[in-house]
Amino acid sequence: MKFKFLYFIFIFFLACQLSHAQIKNSGNDSVKVYKKIEDYSKKSKFKKFIYRLLFKSQRSETKSQKNVRREFFIKKSFDRNEGKIIREIRIETLDPFGYSVDNYKDEPDKGFEKFGNRLHIKTKNWTIRNLLLFKKNEPLDSLVAKESERLIRRQRYVRSVIIKPVEIPGSNDSIDVSVRVLDSWSLIPTGAVSDSKGNFDLIERNFFGLGHEIENDFIRRFNDGKKGYNASYTINNIKNTYIKTTFAYDKDLNDNIKRSARIERQFFSPLTRLAGGAYFENRFRVDSLPDNAGVFAKQDFKTETQQYWLGHSFKIFKGRSEDFRSTNLVTTFGYKNVAYILNPSIVYDPSRYFSSEKLYLATIGLNTRKFTEDKYLFNFGIIEDVPYGQVYSITGGFQDKNNLRRTYFGGRFSYGTYFPVGYGSINIELGSFFDTGNSQETTLRIEANYFTNLLSIGSWRVRQFIKPTFVMGTHRVPIISDRLIISDQNGISGFNNPLINGTKKLFTTFQTQTYVPGNWHGFHFSPFFNMTLGLLGNETNKFLNDKVYSVFSIGALINNDYLVFNSFQVSFSFYPSIPYQGTNVIKTNSFKNNDLSLPDFQIGEPTIVPYN
Repeated sequence: MKFKFLYFIFIFFLACQLSHAQIKNSGNDSVKVYKKIEDYSKKSKFKKFIYRLLFKSQRSETKSQKNVRREFFIKKSFDRNEGKIIREIRIETLDPFGYSVDNYKDEPDKGFEKFGNRLHIKTKNWTIRNLLLFKKNEPLDSLVAKESERLIRRQRYVRSVIIKPVEIPGSNDSIDVSVRVLDSWSLIPTGAVSDSKGNFDLIERNFFGLGHEIENDFIRRFNDGKKGYNASYTINNIKNTYIKTTFAYDKDLNDNIKRSARIERQFFSPLTRLAGGAYFENRFRVDSLPDNAGVFAKQDFKTETQQYWLGHSFKIFKGRSEDFRSTNLVTTFGYKNVAYILNPSIVYDPSRYFSSEKLYLATIGLNTRKFTEDKYLFNFGIIEDVPYGQVYSITGGFQDKNNLRRTYFGGRFSYGTYFPVGYGSINIELGSFFDTGNSQETTLRIEANYFTNLLSIGSWRVRQFIKPTFVMGTHRVPIISDRLIISDQNGISGFNNPLINGTKKLFTTFQTQTYVPGNWHGFHFSPFFNMTLGLLGNETNKFLNDKVYSVFSIGALINNDYLVFNSFQVSFSFYPSIPYQGTNVIKTNSFKNNDLSLPDFQIGEPTIVPYN
């Protein structure tokens, strides 16, 4: 056991060292800005403490000379016109083919470009206007404009955007603002076929140019002909409120059905002051549970869920710098009611784990959220906003379940930034219920993300990603449903048998992602190699057992300039061993290259620490 565990750790640190060896230097943020912040922080001990705790320079990425010049002139224009009254906001949306946001001379000249644009419905001007955080007759604020640009760019129907001031001849106190947006192709058919099932997914990201999203996913299992269906309709922004509403219906291959509706306004920006939401769900599912003799039997579950939460973000400092305005004290309050209409008999659930409950929680925390621009991460060659910052928060409340009231207490620490060797972040959460002074259902969760700076091998670009996760539970409920499983959603794709479980797990994903130069008719190819290793443990292990679960995958992401947020994927995965299935198993398209997402350092709806 010791040898295998040490071997696992050795591979992890070796990959880290290889990634660290391929680095490039990064710069610091503006010295003058941080000098002013530092001077302001010295006015009191509390402000000095907050300054040391929260503020750190952001990365200065290496950019092309053309982009540097463009950004320089835009920044100078903002500096020169800061505080002037906005007379008019000029919005221009462009079709996806042949146009460019930073070159007014670019126009479609090929037949397929013109034909594609005729089929495309451009984003409505008022759809973009509803995303802006500034309005006419308000003073120009460069930080607000920058945030508006980021929020437009994250819309999945937008390829790129530039917001810049336009000076008015003869006016010293007024300014116009230009908002130029390049659409992406929003109708996306995707699909995947493996040796066991296939699916076809049709998504419209920008329904009639309104920014609404419609998704329909059809899936079929080959061995028994079972069919599943998933549909959702999302309104991403209701009248400039950033209230997002989603209605969804899901029926899977095992006839489990879920209907849900969510209405929510998150802290979508560090400048947001109010947030909240409501969620309603009706779910029916069938699952197998064992009795005391270990004999499994199918059990029916039917639940109705209601969740509500409300939050407020308080600005701590009065300064106008980005650091001051992106640092907030956040308080949130939440209520969750889960009612079981059907639940398992006491023979299969003697601890009454599946019972109706009411949960009341509150969170208070301090966070800093900022973003920096980068490229060649999860998309090919377009600007992506990488979040960095810190979170310090505590959560408390109580739960009513099985005629018993238990208190809950938890805490969270998150930190992420660019270092000279790349980007790194860590998220640590610890939470537990307490009854008469005894801890119950305790969870410790530690997650980290790391990727190198963009490396070059000849004309190829390369990044190394590493994502370790450690979860440990103590005093958990003695039922198989309250056991960690290394599954598609929680660690290693392909390990879905409930008998592969434990109370603690450690798994790490290593991914070498390459970006091939050039394109073929607008398609870019990004080959990758992925290796995921995992360990499980239970109450009888001091730490983790000696079984290493692993999968090795090779494949390629296929991106298109005009689809932006969507990519096609081909992969082949090799499993040395899958318990209860066999050894030396090869699967096609079982690996999904979407589990390397980054935290955004947001404090939102209060929740218990996830144990999965």
